[in-house]
Amino acid sequence: MDRRKGGDREANGGLAEATASRLRFDSDEEAEAEEVGMDVEESADAEKDEQAEEEVVGSDKTSADYYFDSYSHFGIHEEMLKDVVRTKSYQNVITQNSFLFKDKIVLDVGAGTGILSLFCAKAGAKHVYAIECSQMADMAKEIVNKNGYANVITVIKGKVEEIELPVPKVDVIISEWMGYFLLFENMLNTVLYARDKWLADDGVVLPDKASLHLTAIEDAEYKDEKIEFWNNVYGFDMSCIKKQAMMEPLVDTVDANQIVTNCQLLKTMDISKMTPGDASFTVPFKLVAERNDYIHALVAYFNVSFTKCHKIMGFSTGPRSKATHWKQTVLYLEDAITICQGETLMGTMTVTPNKKNPRDIDIKLKYSLDGHRCQVSRTQYYKMR
Repeated sequence: MDRRKGGDREANGGLAEATASRLRFDSDEEAEAEEVGMDVEESADAEKDEQAEEEVVGSDKTSADYYFDSYSHFGIHEEMLKDVVRTKSYQNVITQNSFLFKDKIVLDVGAGTGILSLFCAKAGAKHVYAIECSQMADMAKEIVNKNGYANVITVIKGKVEEIELPVPKVDVIISEWMGYFLLFENMLNTVLYARDKWLADDGVVLPDKASLHLTAIEDAEYKDEKIEFWNNVYGFDMSCIKKQAMMEPLVDTVDANQIVTNCQLLKTMDISKMTPGDASFTVPFKLVAERNDYIHALVAYFNVSFTKCHKIMGFSTGPRSKATHWKQTVLYLEDAITICQGETLMGTMTVTPNKKNPRDIDIKLKYSLDGHRCQVSRTQYYKMR
Protein backbone atom coordinates (compact mmCIF):
# COMPACT_ATOMS: atom_id res chain seq x y z
CA MET A 1 0.00 0.00 0.00
CA ASP A 2 1.35 3.40 -0.96
CA ARG A 3 1.77 6.02 1.72
CA ARG A 4 -1.30 8.26 1.81
CA LYS A 5 -1.25 11.81 0.53
CA GLY A 6 -0.56 14.24 3.34
CA GLY A 7 0.74 11.37 5.40
CA ASP A 8 3.45 13.35 7.15
CA ARG A 9 1.00 15.81 8.72
CA GLU A 10 0.51 15.84 12.45
CA ALA A 11 -2.69 14.73 14.20
CA ASN A 12 -4.37 18.09 13.64
CA GLY A 13 -3.46 18.24 9.95
CA GLY A 14 -3.17 21.51 8.07
CA LEU A 15 -4.50 23.57 10.99
CA ALA A 16 -1.69 22.47 13.26
CA GLU A 17 0.86 23.03 10.51
CA ALA A 18 -0.44 26.48 9.66
CA THR A 19 -0.62 27.44 13.32
CA ALA A 20 2.92 26.22 13.93
CA SER A 21 4.10 28.36 11.02
CA ARG A 22 2.26 31.31 12.49
CA LEU A 23 3.86 30.81 15.89
CA ARG A 24 7.32 30.65 14.35
CA PHE A 25 6.52 33.80 12.39
CA ASP A 26 5.36 35.56 15.56
CA SER A 27 8.48 34.55 17.45
CA ASP A 28 10.74 35.95 14.75
CA GLU A 29 8.85 39.25 14.78
CA GLU A 30 8.94 39.53 18.57
CA ALA A 31 12.68 38.93 18.58
CA GLU A 32 13.13 41.55 15.90
CA ALA A 33 10.99 44.01 17.84
CA GLU A 34 13.16 43.51 20.94
CA GLU A 35 16.32 44.25 18.97
CA VAL A 36 14.77 47.48 17.68
CA GLY A 37 13.94 48.46 21.27
CA MET A 38 17.55 47.95 22.37
CA ASP A 39 19.02 50.17 19.73
CA VAL A 40 16.94 53.30 19.13
CA GLU A 41 19.75 54.81 17.00
CA GLU A 42 18.78 52.48 14.14
CA SER A 43 15.26 53.89 14.21
CA ALA A 44 14.97 54.96 10.54
CA ASP A 45 15.01 51.48 9.01
CA ALA A 46 13.72 49.76 12.13
CA GLU A 47 10.57 51.89 12.29
CA LYS A 48 9.79 51.04 8.69
CA ASP A 49 10.24 47.34 9.47
CA GLU A 50 8.03 47.64 12.55
CA GLN A 51 5.31 49.39 10.57
CA ALA A 52 5.43 46.65 7.95
CA GLU A 53 5.10 44.02 10.66
CA GLU A 54 2.11 45.75 12.22
CA GLU A 55 0.37 45.70 8.86
CA VAL A 56 0.53 41.91 8.81
CA VAL A 57 -2.77 40.59 10.13
CA GLY A 58 -2.38 38.93 13.52
CA SER A 59 1.34 39.70 13.81
CA ASP A 60 0.91 41.15 17.30
CA LYS A 61 -0.89 38.07 18.59
CA THR A 62 0.35 35.26 20.81
CA SER A 63 -0.96 31.72 21.22
CA ALA A 64 -2.91 32.65 24.37
CA ASP A 65 -6.20 32.52 22.49
CA TYR A 66 -5.27 29.60 20.25
CA TYR A 67 -8.52 29.11 18.38
CA PHE A 68 -9.30 32.67 17.27
CA ASP A 69 -5.64 33.57 16.89
CA SER A 70 -5.02 30.66 14.54
CA TYR A 71 -7.64 32.10 12.21
CA SER A 72 -5.75 35.41 12.05
CA HIS A 73 -3.18 33.78 9.79
CA PHE A 74 -3.91 34.04 6.08
CA GLY A 75 -2.52 30.55 5.42
CA ILE A 76 -5.53 28.85 6.98
CA HIS A 77 -7.90 30.95 4.89
CA GLU A 78 -5.89 30.23 1.77
CA GLU A 79 -6.23 26.50 2.42
CA MET A 80 -9.98 26.80 2.92
CA LEU A 81 -10.56 29.05 -0.09
CA LYS A 82 -8.55 26.69 -2.31
CA ASP A 83 -10.70 23.79 -1.10
CA VAL A 84 -12.85 23.74 -4.23
CA VAL A 85 -15.36 21.24 -2.83
CA ARG A 86 -16.02 23.46 0.18
CA THR A 87 -16.00 26.90 -1.43
CA LYS A 88 -17.65 25.98 -4.73
CA SER A 89 -20.43 24.13 -2.89
CA TYR A 90 -21.30 27.25 -0.89
CA GLN A 91 -21.05 29.40 -3.99
CA ASN A 92 -23.40 27.12 -5.92
CA VAL A 93 -25.89 26.98 -3.04
CA ILE A 94 -26.03 30.78 -2.93
CA THR A 95 -25.95 31.62 -6.65
CA GLN A 96 -28.32 28.84 -7.72
CA ASN A 97 -30.83 29.62 -4.97
CA SER A 98 -30.95 33.39 -5.04
CA PHE A 99 -34.60 33.25 -3.89
CA LEU A 100 -33.23 32.43 -0.41
CA PHE A 101 -31.10 35.60 -0.36
CA LYS A 102 -32.66 38.27 -2.56
CA ASP A 103 -33.76 41.26 -0.44
CA LYS A 104 -33.02 39.28 2.74
CA ILE A 105 -30.99 40.16 5.84
CA VAL A 106 -28.14 37.66 6.14
CA LEU A 107 -25.85 36.85 9.06
CA ASP A 108 -22.48 35.27 8.22
CA VAL A 109 -21.09 33.59 11.36
CA GLY A 110 -17.30 33.23 11.35
CA ALA A 111 -16.92 35.20 8.13
CA GLY A 112 -13.14 34.91 7.76
CA THR A 113 -12.16 36.71 4.56
CA GLY A 114 -15.83 37.44 3.89
CA ILE A 115 -16.13 35.13 0.89
CA LEU A 116 -19.61 33.84 1.83
CA SER A 117 -20.81 37.38 2.54
CA LEU A 118 -19.60 38.44 -0.91
CA PHE A 119 -21.47 35.54 -2.53
CA CYS A 120 -24.64 36.55 -0.63
CA ALA A 121 -24.31 40.22 -1.58
CA LYS A 122 -23.79 39.28 -5.22
CA ALA A 123 -26.95 37.11 -5.03
CA GLY A 124 -29.01 40.16 -4.06
CA ALA A 125 -29.04 40.17 -0.25
CA LYS A 126 -30.47 43.38 1.19
CA HIS A 127 -27.74 43.47 3.82
CA VAL A 128 -25.14 41.06 5.18
CA TYR A 129 -23.67 41.22 8.68
CA ALA A 130 -20.34 39.40 8.69
CA ILE A 131 -19.10 38.53 12.18
CA GLU A 132 -15.44 37.59 12.55
CA CYS A 133 -13.57 37.45 15.86
CA SER A 134 -10.02 37.11 14.58
CA GLN A 135 -7.77 39.82 13.20
CA MET A 136 -8.87 38.69 9.74
CA ALA A 137 -11.92 40.93 10.27
CA ASP A 138 -9.73 43.92 9.39
CA MET A 139 -8.77 42.30 6.10
CA ALA A 140 -12.41 41.35 5.44
CA LYS A 141 -13.43 45.02 5.73
CA GLU A 142 -10.79 46.00 3.21
CA ILE A 143 -11.82 43.17 0.87
CA VAL A 144 -15.46 44.27 1.06
CA ASN A 145 -14.50 47.87 0.26
CA LYS A 146 -12.23 46.88 -2.61
CA ASN A 147 -15.01 44.88 -4.22
CA GLY A 148 -17.62 47.62 -3.94
CA TYR A 149 -19.92 46.06 -1.36
CA ALA A 150 -19.36 48.43 1.58
CA ASN A 151 -22.99 49.56 1.40
CA VAL A 152 -24.27 45.96 1.55
CA ILE A 153 -21.84 44.14 3.85
CA THR A 154 -21.05 45.24 7.40
CA VAL A 155 -18.10 43.45 8.98
CA ILE A 156 -18.37 43.24 12.77
CA LYS A 157 -15.25 42.30 14.69
CA GLY A 158 -15.95 40.35 17.87
CA LYS A 159 -17.41 37.17 19.34
CA VAL A 160 -21.00 36.35 18.40
CA GLU A 161 -21.85 35.90 22.05
CA GLU A 162 -20.59 39.39 22.92
CA ILE A 163 -21.72 41.64 20.06
CA GLU A 164 -25.06 43.23 19.23
CA LEU A 165 -26.51 43.50 15.73
CA PRO A 166 -28.10 46.75 14.54
CA VAL A 167 -31.19 44.70 13.56
CA PRO A 168 -33.45 42.60 15.81
CA LYS A 169 -33.78 39.63 13.42
CA VAL A 170 -32.14 38.14 10.33
CA ASP A 171 -33.68 36.03 7.57
CA VAL A 172 -30.70 33.78 6.86
CA ILE A 173 -27.76 32.52 8.91
CA ILE A 174 -24.94 31.08 6.85
CA SER A 175 -21.75 29.64 8.27
CA GLU A 176 -18.94 27.25 7.43
CA TRP A 177 -18.71 25.99 11.01
CA MET A 178 -17.52 22.42 10.52
CA GLY A 179 -14.23 21.16 11.94
CA TYR A 180 -12.21 17.98 11.62
CA PHE A 181 -14.37 14.99 12.64
CA LEU A 182 -17.22 17.48 12.09
CA LEU A 183 -17.06 18.66 15.71
CA PHE A 184 -13.37 19.34 16.48
CA GLU A 185 -12.73 23.07 16.96
CA ASN A 186 -16.07 23.76 15.32
CA MET A 187 -18.36 26.77 15.65
CA LEU A 188 -21.61 24.84 16.00
CA ASN A 189 -22.54 26.18 19.43
CA THR A 190 -21.89 29.71 18.19
CA VAL A 191 -24.20 29.14 15.21
CA LEU A 192 -26.90 27.77 17.53
CA TYR A 193 -26.50 30.81 19.80
CA ALA A 194 -26.92 33.14 16.81
CA ARG A 195 -29.92 31.11 15.61
CA ASP A 196 -31.71 31.36 18.95
CA LYS A 197 -30.96 35.06 19.34
CA TRP A 198 -31.44 36.52 15.86
CA LEU A 199 -33.07 34.15 13.38
CA ALA A 200 -36.62 35.08 12.35
CA ASP A 201 -39.35 32.49 12.91
CA ASP A 202 -39.45 31.64 9.21
CA GLY A 203 -35.68 32.05 8.80
CA VAL A 204 -33.20 29.62 7.28
CA VAL A 205 -29.91 28.19 8.59
CA LEU A 206 -27.38 27.13 5.94
CA PRO A 207 -26.27 24.41 5.94
CA ASP A 208 -29.12 22.83 7.88
CA LYS A 209 -28.03 19.17 8.04
CA ALA A 210 -24.75 17.48 8.91
CA SER A 211 -24.06 13.78 9.37
CA LEU A 212 -21.15 11.77 10.79
CA HIS A 213 -20.19 8.44 9.19
CA LEU A 214 -17.87 5.54 10.03
CA THR A 215 -16.03 2.82 8.13
CA ALA A 216 -13.02 0.52 8.69
CA ILE A 217 -9.75 0.28 6.77
CA GLU A 218 -6.69 -1.86 6.29
CA ASP A 219 -3.65 0.28 7.09
CA ALA A 220 -0.80 -1.96 8.23
CA GLU A 221 2.08 -0.11 6.59
CA TYR A 222 1.14 3.35 7.78
CA LYS A 223 0.19 2.16 11.27
CA ASP A 224 3.66 0.62 11.57
CA GLU A 225 5.21 3.88 10.42
CA LYS A 226 3.12 6.07 12.73
CA ILE A 227 2.53 3.90 15.82
CA GLU A 228 4.92 0.94 15.94
CA PHE A 229 7.77 3.33 15.11
CA TRP A 230 8.10 4.14 18.82
CA ASN A 231 9.09 0.58 19.73
CA ASN A 232 12.57 1.08 18.29
CA VAL A 233 13.85 4.61 17.62
CA TYR A 234 17.47 4.39 16.45
CA GLY A 235 17.90 1.40 18.76
CA PHE A 236 16.12 2.96 21.79
CA ASP A 237 12.82 1.88 23.34
CA MET A 238 10.39 4.81 23.26
CA SER A 239 7.26 2.69 23.47
CA CYS A 240 5.93 4.85 26.32
CA ILE A 241 4.98 7.39 23.62
CA LYS A 242 3.07 4.73 21.68
CA LYS A 243 0.03 4.90 23.97
CA GLN A 244 -0.18 8.66 23.50
CA ALA A 245 0.17 8.28 19.74
CA MET A 246 -2.69 5.78 19.71
CA MET A 247 -4.94 8.23 21.56
CA GLU A 248 -4.47 11.01 19.01
CA PRO A 249 -6.68 10.57 15.92
CA LEU A 250 -4.89 11.25 12.66
CA VAL A 251 -6.40 13.69 10.17
CA ASP A 252 -5.36 12.37 6.79
CA THR A 253 -6.57 11.37 3.34
CA VAL A 254 -7.56 7.71 3.09
CA ASP A 255 -7.38 5.75 -0.16
CA ALA A 256 -10.78 4.29 -1.03
CA ASN A 257 -9.08 0.98 -1.82
CA GLN A 258 -8.23 0.62 1.87
CA ILE A 259 -11.89 0.41 2.89
CA VAL A 260 -12.77 -3.07 4.17
CA THR A 261 -16.37 -2.67 5.36
CA ASN A 262 -19.56 -0.82 4.57
CA CYS A 263 -19.88 2.83 5.59
CA GLN A 264 -22.41 3.49 8.34
CA LEU A 265 -24.28 6.63 9.33
CA LEU A 266 -23.56 7.39 13.00
CA LYS A 267 -25.34 10.66 13.69
CA THR A 268 -27.44 13.25 11.86
CA MET A 269 -27.71 16.81 13.15
CA ASP A 270 -30.50 19.18 12.18
CA ILE A 271 -28.92 22.58 12.71
CA SER A 272 -32.28 24.35 12.52
CA LYS A 273 -33.69 22.41 15.49
CA MET A 274 -30.90 20.86 17.57
CA THR A 275 -29.58 22.06 20.93
CA PRO A 276 -25.92 22.33 22.00
CA GLY A 277 -26.30 19.16 24.07
CA ASP A 278 -27.03 17.14 20.94
CA ALA A 279 -23.34 17.37 20.02
CA SER A 280 -22.68 14.85 22.83
CA PHE A 281 -23.87 11.36 21.97
CA THR A 282 -23.37 7.61 22.14
CA VAL A 283 -24.29 5.65 19.02
CA PRO A 284 -24.02 1.98 18.01
CA PHE A 285 -22.36 0.77 14.83
CA LYS A 286 -22.17 -2.44 12.81
CA LEU A 287 -19.51 -2.64 10.14
CA VAL A 288 -19.81 -5.64 7.82
CA ALA A 289 -16.70 -6.85 6.01
CA GLU A 290 -16.94 -6.72 2.22
CA ARG A 291 -13.90 -8.97 1.74
CA ASN A 292 -11.39 -11.04 3.70
CA ASP A 293 -8.88 -8.56 5.09
CA TYR A 294 -7.42 -6.93 8.18
CA ILE A 295 -8.76 -3.90 10.05
CA HIS A 296 -6.21 -1.54 11.60
CA ALA A 297 -8.30 1.57 12.03
CA LEU A 298 -11.76 3.07 11.94
CA VAL A 299 -12.29 6.14 9.77
CA ALA A 300 -14.82 8.91 10.43
CA TYR A 301 -15.98 11.54 7.95
CA PHE A 302 -18.96 13.85 7.53
CA ASN A 303 -21.49 15.00 4.96
CA VAL A 304 -23.18 18.41 4.82
CA SER A 305 -26.57 19.14 3.24
CA PHE A 306 -28.48 22.27 2.24
CA THR A 307 -32.05 20.95 2.16
CA LYS A 308 -33.76 24.34 1.86
CA CYS A 309 -32.49 24.80 -1.67
CA HIS A 310 -34.71 24.33 -4.73
CA LYS A 311 -32.92 20.99 -5.08
CA ILE A 312 -31.01 19.45 -2.15
CA MET A 313 -27.32 20.28 -2.40
CA GLY A 314 -24.28 19.41 -0.32
CA PHE A 315 -20.94 17.66 -0.22
CA SER A 316 -19.14 14.75 1.42
CA THR A 317 -15.71 14.53 3.04
CA GLY A 318 -15.65 10.73 2.68
CA PRO A 319 -12.76 8.72 1.23
CA ARG A 320 -14.76 7.92 -1.93
CA SER A 321 -15.41 11.62 -2.61
CA LYS A 322 -13.15 14.37 -3.90
CA ALA A 323 -10.62 15.36 -1.23
CA THR A 324 -11.25 18.35 1.02
CA HIS A 325 -9.09 20.16 3.58
CA TRP A 326 -11.02 18.27 6.28
CA LYS A 327 -9.67 14.96 4.92
CA GLN A 328 -10.85 12.06 7.14
CA THR A 329 -10.24 11.19 10.80
CA VAL A 330 -8.36 7.93 11.42
CA LEU A 331 -8.69 6.16 14.78
CA TYR A 332 -6.09 3.40 15.06
CA LEU A 333 -7.04 0.21 16.90
CA GLU A 334 -4.75 -1.55 19.34
CA ASP A 335 -5.64 -4.83 17.66
CA ALA A 336 -4.94 -5.87 14.09
CA ILE A 337 -8.30 -7.50 13.42
CA THR A 338 -8.54 -10.44 11.03
CA ILE A 339 -12.01 -10.29 9.51
CA CYS A 340 -13.73 -12.50 6.95
CA GLN A 341 -16.24 -11.40 4.36
CA GLY A 342 -19.70 -11.06 5.90
CA GLU A 343 -18.48 -10.86 9.51
CA THR A 344 -19.52 -7.86 11.61
CA LEU A 345 -17.37 -5.58 13.74
CA MET A 346 -19.82 -4.03 16.16
CA GLY A 347 -19.64 -1.55 18.99
CA THR A 348 -20.48 1.94 20.19
CA MET A 349 -18.88 5.36 19.84
CA THR A 350 -19.27 8.07 22.49
CA VAL A 351 -18.42 11.65 21.50
CA THR A 352 -18.27 14.49 24.03
CA PRO A 353 -16.70 17.95 24.14
CA ASN A 354 -13.71 18.08 26.48
CA LYS A 355 -14.66 19.53 29.87
CA LYS A 356 -11.67 21.89 30.04
CA ASN A 357 -11.83 23.03 26.42
CA PRO A 358 -15.18 22.44 24.70
CA ARG A 359 -13.60 22.92 21.27
CA ASP A 360 -11.62 19.71 21.85
CA ILE A 361 -13.25 16.29 21.49
CA ASP A 362 -13.10 13.16 23.66
CA ILE A 363 -14.00 9.88 21.95
CA LYS A 364 -14.72 6.53 23.60
CA LEU A 365 -14.77 3.53 21.28
CA LYS A 366 -16.06 0.07 22.24
CA TYR A 367 -15.72 -2.65 19.63
CA SER A 368 -15.94 -6.43 19.40
CA LEU A 369 -15.74 -9.19 16.82
CA ASP A 370 -16.67 -12.83 17.23
CA GLY A 371 -15.30 -14.09 13.98
CA HIS A 372 -14.08 -17.35 12.49
CA ARG A 373 -10.40 -16.38 12.74
CA CYS A 374 -10.46 -13.55 15.28
CA GLN A 375 -12.26 -12.85 18.54
CA VAL A 376 -11.71 -9.49 20.18
CA SER A 377 -13.42 -7.10 22.59
CA ARG A 378 -11.85 -3.81 23.63
CA THR A 379 -12.48 -0.23 24.75
CA GLN A 380 -10.21 2.60 23.54
CA TYR A 381 -10.11 6.32 24.28
CA TYR A 382 -9.10 9.11 21.93
CA LYS A 383 -8.50 12.81 22.42
CA MET A 384 -8.65 15.33 19.58
CA ARG A 385 -6.52 18.27 20.71
